[in-house]
Order: sequence, then C-alpha cells, then structure tokens
Amino acid sequence: MAGSLNNPARVLKPARGVNKSVRVRPWRGVVLVCAGLYFLVPLAASVIFTVDVPNQGITFDAYRQIVSADGFGSSLLLSLELAAATIAVVLLLMVPAMVALRLGAPKLRPVVEVICSLPLVVPPIAFVAGIATVLKWGPEHLSRTPLFETFVALQNPDFPAVLVLAYVVMALPFVYRALDAGLRAVDVRTLVEAARSCGANWPQALIRVVLPNLRGALLNASFLTLALVLGEFTVAQLLGFQPFAVWIYSVGGSQAQLSVAVSVLSLLVTWALLLSLAGLGGRSRSASASRG
Repeated sequence: MAGSLNNPARVLKPARGVNKSVRVRPWRGVVLVCAGLYFLVPLAASVIFTVDVPNQGITFDAYRQIVSADGFGSSLLLSLELAAATIAVVLLLMVPAMVALRLGAPKLRPVVEVICSLPLVVPPIAFVAGIATVLKWGPEHLSRTPLFETFVALQNPDFPAVLVLAYVVMALPFVYRALDAGLRAVDVRTLVEAARSCGANWPQALIRVVLPNLRGALLNASFLTLALVLGEFTVAQLLGFQPFAVWIYSVGGSQAQLSVAVSVLSLLVTWALLLSLAGLGGRSRSASASRG
C-alpha cells in the first residue's frame, strides 16, 4: 500500500480487462450531416441557378456583371461606412460600460442584460415605425428650432446617421454577449489594479491593459455587428434608404440571377471573414499561451 501511495502512476494505472475504446455516438454524425445538408443544399441550388442559363449552358456572366452593376459600388460602400460607424459607436458605448459594471456594480448586471436584450423582443417593424413617427413629428411641429436641422442631418441620404443609431440599438444584444463572455474569461479587477499600481490612470489601464486581453471578444462583437449591418433590410427599406441589402432586393425584381449571385458572393465573403476571425483568435490565444 505504501509503495502504491508513493508511486501515483501505479494508482492511476487502469485495471486489466477495462475497455479503453471510446464510445461511438452515431447520432452526432447524423446531426452534422443534416446540418450540412440544411446549409449546403440551398447554397448549391443558388449557385446552379446563377451559372446554369437555359439554352446557353454553364456561364458566369451573372458574377461578371456584379462589379459593373448600377448601384453596386455605392450601396456596398454605404453599408461598409454604416458598419464602421456602428461598430465604433457601439464599442465606445459598451466597452467602458461593461468594464465599469464588472468592477464597480456587478449586482446591476441582470438589469443591464435585460436592457440590452430588449431589441430581441421588439419587432423590427415596430421599432422602425417608432423611428419614422419621431422623424415626422419633429419637422412638423418644431420647424423653426434646431431640432428640425438635426432631424434633417440624421436623414442625409449620403450618410443616414439615423441608420447608425438604429443599428447600434439592434446590435446591443450581440455585443453585450460577446463582451460579457470575454470579460468572464479575464480577471479584469486584477489587471486594472496592477496597472493602477504601476502609475497608469483609468484610460491608460483600459486601453493598454484591458483591451488587449479582450481582443477576441472585440473581434466577435465587431464581426456580429458587421454581419447585422450588411444583412439588415427592414429598417433601411422602410426609412427610404438603399444600403447593400436593399439594393440586392431592388435588383432581384429585374435581374434575378444577378441578385442571387450577389447574395451568394456576400455569403461566401461572410464565411471567409468568420474563418479569418476564428484563425486570428486562435493565433492570439496561442501567442498569449506561449508568452505565459
């Protein structure tokens, strides 16, 4: 007995006759196959629809026409500008709030979680109806006040800032979840106290210490916001603007193959961004582990 206690390897050694084989769960493979078919079959059908032209055979004219299509460049540029502005605003709003919540008021976390989850409860059609009502109410009753000019500036077609404000609200649930997961994986209090003890002020501790440790969470939040802005249709359509998703819908009425080709291409680009994000997050974790 004493020899066994002195030699842990002998204690942990499995007994003879024990089955070491891993239990096979075939239902996992069935679920993966069904999920793959669910996503890949519609995508394959869309690709076939864009390249198989009756009486012409296989042709890639629909993809060649994307760049030269009327409105493609302007709508895509507008969506990217809106996405960049939305990411900047929502991160500037949520990162300091989440860090302060984590450090100073952890009991308020359920309240903030409920508030950030409200956009998932309110239907987009009701949300945009409220925005449109407010925008129409201002110029009608307060046309001689600065509020009128503010509402006009918010609805500038070159850069509709009202869409940025709407997208910030719609992105709150996803950004909150991403940042909350990142903060749970990091000892923020210890990092901030160490930075403060080294002479850093609060902005320096946040920018130079906390943010580098939240790189993965920031990337996740940015990617989810980008995907939301590029694919959002209801708010932009009802407010009368034409970003990328609305342009795809408008093109589909006259050029169905071009519309589906753009949708397929945007989906592939989104997947590529997601894989790049996963690879970047994996490299950052490997680098931090090697430094540790």
